[in-house]
Amino acid sequence: MPRNPPLLPAIRTIGLMQPMTWLVLAWRDMARAGWISFAHGLALTLFGAAIFAVGHHRFWLLAGALSGFLVVAPVLATSLYALSRALERGEAANLSVVLKTWFNWQNSHVNKWGNDYWCMVQFGSLLALAASGWVMTSAALITLLAPVPIETPLDFLRHVVMARDGWLFEIWLALGSLMAAPIFASSVVAMPLLLDRRATLLQAVLTGWQAVITNPLPMAFWAAIILGFTLLGLGSLLLGLIAVMPMLGHASWHAYRDLVDASGLPERDLGAPAVPAAPVRRPGGIS
Repeated sequence: MPRNPPLLPAIRTIGLMQPMTWLVLAWRDMARAGWISFAHGLALTLFGAAIFAVGHHRFWLLAGALSGFLVVAPVLATSLYALSRALERGEAANLSVVLKTWFNWQNSHVNKWGNDYWCMVQFGSLLALAASGWVMTSAALITLLAPVPIETPLDFLRHVVMARDGWLFEIWLALGSLMAAPIFASSVVAMPLLLDRRATLLQAVLTGWQAVITNPLPMAFWAAIILGFTLLGLGSLLLGLIAVMPMLGHASWHAYRDLVDASGLPERDLGAPAVPAAPVRRPGGIS
């Protein structure tokens, strides 16, 4: 007999401009969390700078590596979701929340070999695999089809982006978009849902797809916002990522809260911080 399909949380319908509310709430979370939120942005910026330092003379590799880094960003932002979760519950958003998110979340699991225990690790591994696949695909495509060796950003701009003959840049963009679209749909609410509730990996991924299908225009707008701010951060010599990355991480939590009614799934207990804080209301969103 066929297995029953996984029970998915209900998806809410949102307005086209609702992603702007997520950004407003994200800035509020950043202001309330303080340095710990910006520390995430600094850490991710330094990681991006390390990628740039390794590949700055090999831009054929750097282009894929930086875009692959963005693929795994939803996993790297996990503790930002936890900080927003704590603020929403009126709890302190501090270093203790971050440490519990990365090191102690598994303590509440009885079965260390169960699928629920490994779901976030599995999803992170899948995103890392997708990112690695894109890095290799991008590097091979540029190396094989570029008319000259691509070693610097100027080479990439001159011989790939602005090349008069050939369709290398269009092919590169098309392949990147072909990979990015399903990854966006799969990850748009997956990590916040897995952090917040005891859901399976399949439930989290399918919930993301359902959210995109139910709200195609708002989610396309949200994807464009993510891309725009990310390009802005990269174009500012990575310095803008110090604010952009935590902003998008906190906003992704509020996107999950507005899109998904996960009340039917059991909560995942990360442990309460020691010092309580005043609760926060969610203007323009759904509490």
